[in-house]
This record gives sequence, structure tokens and C-alpha cells, in this order.
Amino acid sequence: MLELRPGCECCDRDLPPNSADARICSFEWTFCAQCATELLKGKCPNCDGELVPRPRRPANKLANNSPSNKRVFNPHCAQRAKSGFDGVDDTGSLDT
Repeated sequence: MLELRPGCECCDRDLPPNSADARICSFEWTFCAQCATELLKGKCPNCDGELVPRPRRPANKLANNSPSNKRVFNPHCAQRAKSGFDGVDDTGSLDT
């Protein structure tokens, strides 16, 4: 089940579970639509994967399937995106 993280990793904008502005990669790194499009150009700075719209969980399912309250904020996100970081360290492991 998706975590539905509560904010953008780059700008820390709130992204509630019903937000149409949330974008995620296959590792579920979460970004707002503005950062995903304008800054990251549709590519995750952590894993180099594609950023796609995050599905919205129906409101009637949130009580028993609550979203995450774990915020991930990386103030260096913009720098990493501009430097072309490929998301993989020299051992082949994801650098998160």
C-alpha cells in the first residue's frame, strides 16, 4: 500500500492524501507537481526514475488506511537535480 507521504521532498509543500498535485517515483519519493515539472523535469533526483501522478486514496478508506505522517525534506534537492545526479552510488546501491 502506498504511504501517501505528506509533503514535497524539494520545497516541503503540504500534499494531503487527496492532493492532485502529488507526484511519485517507483520508490515513492514524493514531490509537488511544480517541483516535479519545473525543477526536476519529470525525473526523480534520488533514483533517476519517472515521476508520475500519485493515486488519491478515497476518503472513506483513510480511517482504516491512514496516510504517512513521515515528512522527507531535502533542502539540497534542487542542487542535486541541476547537477544531474543519477541516484546510484558507485556500489550500485540507491543513495537515499
